[in-house]
Amino acid sequence: MNFNLGEAIEILERTPDTLDALLSGLSSVWLNGNEGEGTWNAAEVVDHLIDGEEKNWIPRLTFILQEGGGKPFPPFDRFAHLSLSGDLSLEEKLEIFKTLRIKNLATLRGMPDLGTHFEKKGLHPVFGPVRVRELISTWAVHDLTHISQISRVLANRYRTDVGPWIEYLGILKK
Repeated sequence: MNFNLGEAIEILERTPDTLDALLSGLSSVWLNGNEGEGTWNAAEVVDHLIDGEEKNWIPRLTFILQEGGGKPFPPFDRFAHLSLSGDLSLEEKLEIFKTLRIKNLATLRGMPDLGTHFEKKGLHPVFGPVRVRELISTWAVHDLTHISQISRVLANRYRTDVGPWIEYLGILKK
């Protein structure tokens, strides 16, 4: 087992700045590109991350700590952000994400004796029993997954422009 709360927090606290550095100031052609029908663009990924900060990680962790595995915690709609309408700029969305993440990490750090509860189980509505450490590990890897996804979506914009170098560009491999 590799889980370490401090190491997970290292990833979680860096994600907002990573996304800000990668995305702020990019033109809409970069931000609105995707990998085809049914895929998300960079702005939609940020919307999804905001939704997760509001409804997923800390609420589920709190639920597990309070309820244990007696009843499933509420499901999280991974696609709910797609039905939201909003006129916020990407920079505003990134600021919202950063603010929520700072708040959630403060909550996480402030949970008394959290280390004694890493093996405590909750009941996921699809997967069944899950542990606190698995939820927190997933939160960190979820961030890395979406950073990778955004990078892949951005790279896809030049898929046909790289010519024969595509052979060496793993990010463009399907």
